[in-house]
Amino acid sequence: MGQKTNPISNRLGIIKGWDSNWYGGKDFSEKIVEDNKIRKYLNARLAKASIAKIIIERTLKLITVTVHTAKPGLIIGKMGQEVDKLKEELRKITQKDIQINIFEIKRPELDAAIVAANIAHQVEGKISYRRAMKMSILSTMRMGAEGIKIIASGRLGGAEMARTEMLKDGRIPLHTFRADIDFALAEALTKVGLIGIKVWICNGEVYGKRDLSPNVGNYATSVTGNTGRLRGDFRERGEHGDHRERNERGDRKDRGRNDRNRNDRNRGDRRKNPKR
Repeated sequence: MGQKTNPISNRLGIIKGWDSNWYGGKDFSEKIVEDNKIRKYLNARLAKASIAKIIIERTLKLITVTVHTAKPGLIIGKMGQEVDKLKEELRKITQKDIQINIFEIKRPELDAAIVAANIAHQVEGKISYRRAMKMSILSTMRMGAEGIKIIASGRLGGAEMARTEMLKDGRIPLHTFRADIDFALAEALTKVGLIGIKVWICNGEVYGKRDLSPNVGNYATSVTGNTGRLRGDFRERGEHGDHRERNERGDRKDRGRNDRNRNDRNRGDRRKNPKR
């Protein structure tokens, strides 16, 4: 009872799938090392792109890398130029053909990796760790999570002696295998040393059988393929619907002019027919 284990690995094969999908064969160890190199490189190269996870799938000659991110525009670049550049860099590392897909995370507040990285970034920027943790808890609960727990460890606030502090809200049933719990660890490099941030987020419970393939059930839009062109448009605001609404109502300037004309007309009517 009560032994600590990673909530994601604890649920593998039950409600969670694997982040690397391929058959090993005799060169199993080489493929694992290669996967690690790809993940390490992408996490360092795209540090500002809010990467949640990197899924690697292999066929005989092709490696498909799917990047789940909250900021797809940073990775794609203008007309997909950044993706093509990234593909060439990965080809040099692996000596194999690479295909890169980018998935946008619609609700980054419900992703543990992004929340943990965000808190770590704030702590590095000299914002109070307690304030950063509280703000993250509020935004995550507002987005509809069932529960969140955050633990910060290290020389908090520059103290001489390291300590651990925990804040939580809602429920985090770690022993319930059907509970969809996301977990992540991030490190903040401060002047006084490393501060570790652990985040658990409960996104409800999964009933019935779940498809364990890694890209199923994510609130995401496929953005790039082989050519690096946009497949799905991920802009929520300012899309065609908004423009149509505005055109139906008339432009702001026209609306103001129409209102003034209407008022002048009413005033003229009043002069002609004064009330008794």
